[in-house]
Amino acid sequence: MANSTIDGWQLLRGYTTARIALGRAGVATSTAVNLQFQLDHARARDAVHQGLNVDALAAVCTATLANIGGNHSQHLLPAIQLSSLAGDRHGYLQRPDLGRQLPELQWQALAERAATQAPIDVALIVGDGLSSAAVSAHAAPVLAPLIAGLAELGLQLGPLCIASQARVALADDIGEALGASLSVILIGERPGLSSPDSLGMYITFRPKRGCSDAERNCISNIRDAGLSYQQAVDTALYLIRGALLKGFSGTHLKDDSATLTASCLGVPFLK
Repeated sequence: MANSTIDGWQLLRGYTTARIALGRAGVATSTAVNLQFQLDHARARDAVHQGLNVDALAAVCTATLANIGGNHSQHLLPAIQLSSLAGDRHGYLQRPDLGRQLPELQWQALAERAATQAPIDVALIVGDGLSSAAVSAHAAPVLAPLIAGLAELGLQLGPLCIASQARVALADDIGEALGASLSVILIGERPGLSSPDSLGMYITFRPKRGCSDAERNCISNIRDAGLSYQQAVDTALYLIRGALLKGFSGTHLKDDSATLTASCLGVPFLK
């Protein structure tokens, strides 16, 4: 009778796209694994360097959001196109600090607009971040249920802002200029070898220049092979309600909404 063994790593590989259980050929990985690594690495590099087509994204968002949230569309649209002080992709990658700042003229324009309109509760921003592919693929499908949920909460929304060469903290500048109680930015995350199109969402209460990362809540890995759109939106709405109720966001605001489901218990390391 032939001996048989069960490779536990191969079992776990069915639950993740992480680079585990790659096997080997002699003392090295196989040619197929090596080629896959090079392909994944190229995709990650492309995601970082590829610029965001702001006009195309604005058109998609406009088409998606035109009939969402009742009369909120008149405040959301048309989308406002912004750009950080970084200017171009090279400057953005070399100077992260510039990606966190809005040019003064753009800041003043937003502030002047806010002064002529009713106060807003939530500033919505879409930024390219380190993966324009993530934003192009996932921003509009996340915005649609998010805006519908915010409308159900009775929150006043500001104009949708689409920012290029953006870091997370650019939402602080934008939120402060608009006088928003809270900012929400959807932004492309740093690509991994198995996730070149991962979208992140950051929530900040009382956004203002100089906010620290500890003052934000992050919802990460929003993509087809990660956190679903609905899960991300449900978590965001939970955190937004908590931030507005308690008067703060960040490390002191916990997401206590998630529980292990029956489907989760089928994963060996969650039992």
